[in-house]
Amino acid sequence: MTAPLIESSTREERLAYVVNAWKCLHNCNLCGKCNVLKGRSEEVLYADYIDGKRQYMDITLEIRNNR
Repeated sequence: MTAPLIESSTREERLAYVVNAWKCLHNCNLCGKCNVLKGRSEEVLYADYIDGKRQYMDITLEIRNNR
């Protein structure tokens, strides 16, 4: 599933996408999401996307490049 575009989604839809995309799978050995988040909240990391300021992929690439 791809992230909803800012231009055609509501704040609530974007928030729901972020929460769903980063929800815990309870399988740390296979998942790796916690390693990416490093204890940070997905809602904080993706706040600009949720608020319609930046695209999801732009933020994701920034997070990956800053590891």
